[in-house]
Amino acid sequence: MISHHLADSILKILLNRPEKKNAFTVSMYQELTKVLSEGDQNPEVKVILISGAGNAFSAGNDIADFMNSPITHEDAPPINLLKILAGLTKPLIAAVDGVAVGIGATMIFHCDLVYAQKDARFIFPFVSLGLVPEGAISLLLPRLIGHQRASEILLFGEALSAEDAHQVGFINKVILEPSALPYAEQRAKKLTALSSGSIMNTKSLLKGIALKKEVLHQIEVEGKLFVDRLHGPAAKEALIAFLEKRTPNFEGLE
Repeated sequence: MISHHLADSILKILLNRPEKKNAFTVSMYQELTKVLSEGDQNPEVKVILISGAGNAFSAGNDIADFMNSPITHEDAPPINLLKILAGLTKPLIAAVDGVAVGIGATMIFHCDLVYAQKDARFIFPFVSLGLVPEGAISLLLPRLIGHQRASEILLFGEALSAEDAHQVGFINKVILEPSALPYAEQRAKKLTALSSGSIMNTKSLLKGIALKKEVLHQIEVEGKLFVDRLHGPAAKEALIAFLEKRTPNFEGLE
């Protein structure tokens, strides 16, 4: 469900479960973590490019799989993936078509360049599921767009259009063609013609040692709260309601 191949110094990764809008299962988390880690260490790889099959980037967690294999500790596969993303040394480019939900949207904040097709939608549904944000987005989003706008996005979990995302600054360009992938591939190819050492040094400077440590710490803090919330009554009600296709009732639930 994670396809990948190396061509012209570009490691192309495809979230390849189109029938489920590329929703993540536990095995997909583990596989993507392995592919990213190995790619970052491979001297033949200059750029990593990630996209989704079909008409979606990723719908986030596969809820049924998630309920069968819930996160029980802060060293679970989803959190390990987020830590790998935060620590990559090679440039990571995302081509986003369709929806990017939950971790599919959070991943964007660990990409260096993001190109989204005009109909793409970004959704951060954590509070509506009785959970908390993940992947240090509670740190990175307010730093990028300010506390009030970040609160609007994370508290309500309403969909952001590609144009909205571009305006607030977490994607680089809105692509009008049917897919963002060809343009992202062009940008990746252009990077491969440059000095890989210079690119990696520049990425390191842009991220900063202090910020990297802060991001990894925030991932751990969020992860602990996420696990606590996941096993609480509000999240259980939200996940069951999702499967039953109804609105959750949080009355009396924290």
